[in-house]
Parts: sequence; structure tokens; C-alpha cells
Amino acid sequence: MTNVAATMTSLTPILRMFDEVKAKEFYVQFLGFDVDWEHRHEPGFPLYMQVSRGSVRLHLSEHHGDCCPGSAVRIETERIEELHAGLLAQNYAYARPGLEQTPWGTREVRLTDPFGNRLVFYENNF
Repeated sequence: MTNVAATMTSLTPILRMFDEVKAKEFYVQFLGFDVDWEHRHEPGFPLYMQVSRGSVRLHLSEHHGDCCPGSAVRIETERIEELHAGLLAQNYAYARPGLEQTPWGTREVRLTDPFGNRLVFYENNF
């Protein structure tokens, strides 16, 4: 039986990463996320951190058991043309995303991070 009184208010995906420098280069420098906090149990241990941009929060983890590389997340985005143009203007060596009109009524910018995780930024056309 479900507890109907409970209210779910947000979702925070956990994405696997293997290299802190590459993660920050992609998520912070390229995509414009901020690092909200970082945690290690001890120096030299795997990093777990939160990055955010606007109301979107992602957790990035070097911990083996937290998640698998190759996950995908969809991030609803306003003014996707501006996001797309801003990404292209950076001349990031590892990604030159397109802007696609889908048959299901969205415009999408798709990226793969350095660890094989897919991020789909989308804007509804309806």
C-alpha cells in the first residue's frame, strides 16, 4: 500500500565519474554548472560532489558502487537556442553538439560526458 500523504519534490540523478579534473572541465567550465559541495571520506579517497545550474542538481561520484557509467538524464531547458549557441562558442575540443527537432515535439541538444553519461537538454515545442 502506498502512503498517499507523502509528497515527492525533486530528483537528483547520480552520475559516475572517474576523473575530478575532467568532470569539472566538462560540467563547470563547459556546461556552466557550479560546484555546490565536495565530499571525501579521507584524503585520496573517491570524490562525491554536487553540481548545479539553476534548479538542476546532479551528483557526480567516483565511488564504484553508486552507479554505472552510461546513464542518461533529460534536463528541461528554456531558451535552448541560447544554450546551444553558448556551447558552440566555447570551441570545446570534445563536443560540438547539434540542435535537433524531434518527431515527439521537442528541440534537443545531446551531449556525452567524458565518462559515457548522456545528457539531453530539451525544450518542448507544444
